[in-house]
Amino acid sequence: MQKVLVVGTGLIGTSVALALREKDVAVYLSDIDADSVRLARELGAGQEWTGQDVDLALIAVPPHLVGERLADLQKQGVARAYTDVASVKADPIADAQRLGCDLTTYVPGHPLAGRERSGPAAARADLFLGRPWALCHGDETSADAVELARDLVLTCGAKAVTVDADEHDLAVALVSHAPHVVSSAVAASLQSGDDVALGLAGQGLRDVTRIAAGDPLLWRMILSGNMQPVAGVLERIAADLAAAASALRSGDLDDVTDLLRRGVDGHARIPGKHSGPVRDYVAVQVVLQDRPGELARLFNAAGLADVNIEDVRIEHSTGLPVGVAEMFVRPQDTDRLAEALRFHGWHVPPVAGR
Repeated sequence: MQKVLVVGTGLIGTSVALALREKDVAVYLSDIDADSVRLARELGAGQEWTGQDVDLALIAVPPHLVGERLADLQKQGVARAYTDVASVKADPIADAQRLGCDLTTYVPGHPLAGRERSGPAAARADLFLGRPWALCHGDETSADAVELARDLVLTCGAKAVTVDADEHDLAVALVSHAPHVVSSAVAASLQSGDDVALGLAGQGLRDVTRIAAGDPLLWRMILSGNMQPVAGVLERIAADLAAAASALRSGDLDDVTDLLRRGVDGHARIPGKHSGPVRDYVAVQVVLQDRPGELARLFNAAGLADVNIEDVRIEHSTGLPVGVAEMFVRPQDTDRLAEALRFHGWHVPPVAGR
């Protein structure tokens, strides 16, 4: 894979282009929005496409447009193989069949990565590192096309996962699409909150509602391609919430406790770092001043202590120029990190369980 065409320079398309450019792959960019292409070029994502032939064409457009773009590109004979990044798979494949596309060169794909922000300005070359990337090709797909698609996934640092298209759509309804709607429902409820209530908001609320900041029109298009599976998941979640509300009104908290316990069990099933097994990390808390360079100093101190920070979360104190950073490290590293941070002048509360 030496030359790739990226059709659609939004968040995902531009992130793919940036990742490929880091590996010295020649990348050409195409989008109906000339400003989007210009910004992607300025970010170093590649050069504007002027009709060059490529090894692989990546179609990064909304799901309902994938089939149309694929048909156009194949008629021009642009690439040896074609793939896409749409978050639903059954409908784009059906559209491609209806339009008479050559399915032997088409590998439907979907990287399970993203951000609540959109557009090329939000793109990151490391967006796909360690993330699963679904490939939903059929028996008719050529080995060359599959190899090129897998090469793309590996070059972006992701993990290729072969899955049936219908199974994929059921899966993303559970782990992506329905959670977005639920997050939006929680965020929408905040419209009725007054300044006092919102002034008491903590990190938990920010965590639950973070993805609700996504583009509503983009998510409308995503949901329109996966309506029935998402509806089924939402109905199950709604039933749990209705049972919890009823239990709270009656004062019988057994159903609520059961839901909370099932929530703990479900959360424990989410894969850990780089989609690997969940590991037990310990949180070392540090009180930070809100000033330039504070985080850089913090990470530098951890590096000097030879401690790898597995994850980090920051909670800002409302109305105060301080916050609390939680650095998740291996249990055997907690004491060494805490001692190093105290040596450099930070206040580190006692580590729980130590």
